[in-house]
Amino acid sequence: MRKQLAKIDNVRATFRGVFERFGVKNGWKGRQETTVLLKDITDATGKRVCDHLWFNLTKQFKSLHLEPGDLVQFDARVRQYTKGYQGWREDVYDKPVETDYKLSYPTRVVRVGTPTAQPDAEAARPILSLDVQGEAK
Repeated sequence: MRKQLAKIDNVRATFRGVFERFGVKNGWKGRQETTVLLKDITDATGKRVCDHLWFNLTKQFKSLHLEPGDLVQFDARVRQYTKGYQGWREDVYDKPVETDYKLSYPTRVVRVGTPTAQPDAEAARPILSLDVQGEAK
């Protein structure tokens, strides 16, 4: 359970997370829906509230053209949900039903950082320094 999110249940706040990758899930009538995985979710003060969250690929997320490592900031409401198998079949041994917390209704989604660029070979080459006579050291 996400205990830090449980403390602020039903509160709308600003959060940040690092984009990890896109995914897919089954949607209405079996349609495939694209999802966004954010990891290391923190609140506005920088305190970590959960390790990861999945979001639907909304227009705001899509417009950012995210790449792995991008830092994303957004406003969202903390909501409680029930997870686990909630059906009637006794032969299904899935995870037990439990309450957990998520971030819903993300708005004001912006990219606030980009992945660190890998240095190319030219930039990685050491710089020669010259002494007073102009000779390379």
